[in-house]
Amino acid sequence: MFLKKFQMMLLILLTFGVVKITEAQDTLRLSLNDALKIAQEKNLNIKNSQLDLKIAQKKIWETIAIGLPHIDGTAKYQLIPTVPTLPASNFDPNAAKDAVIELGVKQNIVYDLSVSQLIFNGSYLIGLKASKVYYNFSEQSLEKAMTEINESVTNTYYMILVGQESRKVLKVNLENVNKTFGDIKEMYKQGFVEKTDVDQLELTANTITNAIVQIDNNLEMGKRLLKIHLGLTVDAGIVLTDPLGMDEAQVTKLTALSREPFILEKNVDFKLLTTSELLAKYDYQREITNSLPSIAAFYNHQEKWKTPIFDFSPKNVFGINLSLPIFSSGQRNATVSQKRMTYEKATNTKLYVGNTLLMQSDQYLNDLRTKLDKFQIQKKSMELSDNIYQRTLEKYKQGISSSMELMTIQNQYLNNLTNYYQGIYDVVGARTKIEKLFNINQNNSK
Repeated sequence: MFLKKFQMMLLILLTFGVVKITEAQDTLRLSLNDALKIAQEKNLNIKNSQLDLKIAQKKIWETIAIGLPHIDGTAKYQLIPTVPTLPASNFDPNAAKDAVIELGVKQNIVYDLSVSQLIFNGSYLIGLKASKVYYNFSEQSLEKAMTEINESVTNTYYMILVGQESRKVLKVNLENVNKTFGDIKEMYKQGFVEKTDVDQLELTANTITNAIVQIDNNLEMGKRLLKIHLGLTVDAGIVLTDPLGMDEAQVTKLTALSREPFILEKNVDFKLLTTSELLAKYDYQREITNSLPSIAAFYNHQEKWKTPIFDFSPKNVFGINLSLPIFSSGQRNATVSQKRMTYEKATNTKLYVGNTLLMQSDQYLNDLRTKLDKFQIQKKSMELSDNIYQRTLEKYKQGISSSMELMTIQNQYLNNLTNYYQGIYDVVGARTKIEKLFNINQNNSK
């Protein structure tokens, strides 16, 4: 009996062991670099942009193929219920009086082979240029998608790190409050403190507990958002491995970034607008060329299943088609005017957005400098409050300081620690804005 129970317990332990191993294997440990690489490979918006780029490649070939030879074949079945006839005597005086010659075949199958080659078409030449520009536009759209996902992943990653550290701070805070709450309750029972002091600590503990619950919910939503960015399933397990901190080397690097000159032509939005302007220009030119003639050569070969006695259809035909627009009652002029004004709008939009981006670059650089200065102050405050807490803790151990004073000093330190973590997040947010605007550090992350 004991042996059977032992075997059953061993089986259960092995089963749980397998489950734990499986879960550990399914949990994805992610540094920020890992997260960025996965996002660039699996993010659905990135995949769609990559598909758009492939579509643009096919569009170029589709446009080129318009100017290459085209070969078409057709087969037609024909039924003539009443075939026209002529008296045979019209062609042969010795023919019988009722003899006739059929001028067709009642049932027939006609095969046609056609070859055509475009010689000149203004719209085709402009369209060929535009298709290559459209490919550039798709490349830039992919580049924009990369900058956006890099910013989103980085901000979400650090948001989760700050949330995790804030939860730790609140947890320690709650433990301190609960410990002090127990001491104060005992002091209240002995008549040394008022009931208000007890209620105030209980209220503080409830407030912190609610804050922890809220952070837990925010962390869950943050991780789900990060999984969406990474193209992972909702039930995938992830653990963030980067520590939340900022050393002097990083601060120095960020300080240099805050003085980085802004090159407008490198900004991906400006590049897209420049390409859009060029596409509008080609669209305008294409509409102008619609008033030019179009020239194409052709060759046609025809075979018939049954050939009538009199067949006036030639088997081989060569020729040239010339299409010349003559009069459109002002329709073409109206269309050309619309395209010209659309081109002007694209130019104006590019100039306007360019000026806006220049102003935005100054704003972002100033914002990073401000956040760095604020972070330095928060870091100093955190270090000072830590020193104060350590000295107060030593006094408490020696019986010089009270538990209430120690809790107050510790809460002060924990608040400054929270502000320090928030300062890191603010600096990272300011940094990612600049990296996106300046289009730097998009293929690899620090």
